[in-house]
Amino acid sequence: MKKLCAVIGKYFGIIAVIFLILGMTIPGEFKWVLGKTAGISTLSLLLGIIMFGMGMTMNISDFTLVFKHPKDLAIGAFAQFIIMPSLAYSLATLFNLDPALTAGVILVGTCPGGTASNVITFMAKGDLALSVAMTTVSTILAPILTPFITYQLIGQKISFDPISMFWSIIQIVIIPIALGLMIKTFLPKVAEVSTTYTPAISAIAISLIIAGVIASSRDNILKTPGTIILVVMLHNCLGYLLGFSVARMIGMSWKKAIALSIEVGMQNSGLATGLAKTHFAAMPMATVPGAIFSAWHNISGALLAFIFRNYITPRYGDKEAKEALDN
Repeated sequence: MKKLCAVIGKYFGIIAVIFLILGMTIPGEFKWVLGKTAGISTLSLLLGIIMFGMGMTMNISDFTLVFKHPKDLAIGAFAQFIIMPSLAYSLATLFNLDPALTAGVILVGTCPGGTASNVITFMAKGDLALSVAMTTVSTILAPILTPFITYQLIGQKISFDPISMFWSIIQIVIIPIALGLMIKTFLPKVAEVSTTYTPAISAIAISLIIAGVIASSRDNILKTPGTIILVVMLHNCLGYLLGFSVARMIGMSWKKAIALSIEVGMQNSGLATGLAKTHFAAMPMATVPGAIFSAWHNISGALLAFIFRNYITPRYGDKEAKEALDN
């Protein structure tokens, strides 16, 4: 079982794409994902499982990094909640997306960093501690900033309740993470055993969300040109580029710049999908950008890590580190 879980975690990007294809080809098998289980939204339950798993990977010490490196984390939070929402709004406007797709793209942009960013940062040989801390901070800020920024960008055009969105994020994100953190703190042996399996469980949960969302919107997606796929890809890749550029312009080290780049570019798109389903229920297509982003950013992140680790860092980052030591 451990080997299977390791394989699932390693090839999550490929698995996500497979589920996306399955959602398109056999939609009837996955529409249950957007239904209810015991009277509770199945989508919210799956997101809660993902966040609970994230909580069990955290330590109280992760939060102390906020006080040790306030400047880096403030820059990270600023970049996260300025760059990605601005890109989302600009791309939606540039490509003249309809209101539903605009809402979905904006939600992806205003959500916090995704947990996959920590894995990709590790693979890219970036500053993992900073990545974990930035994910933690952006997630804590999300209940306030995600509804607020979303309202500022589209609230005048598309009706939704930011206060209700605030409570949704508390229920879907903060409470499950807090429960996971409590288990990690008070039952460390249970958490240690569980974390062998939780990454694979989270990967399957995200893949099911992707398949369910794609299945429910299949007919509308087929009517839509590839524009939304291009928008999602540009949103993600420009996030990487601008995150890295900002970090370097303000003098961050190479490893920190890698962490910021990945943290900015990789969003909690599963949360965006869940919020779209709940708060833009009259617009089924609003869930599509988050589902596509979930599949795409894992592929692009793995590719980016490979390029950083094998080509860019050896040529530029290692040279910078050597010069710093010499000085």
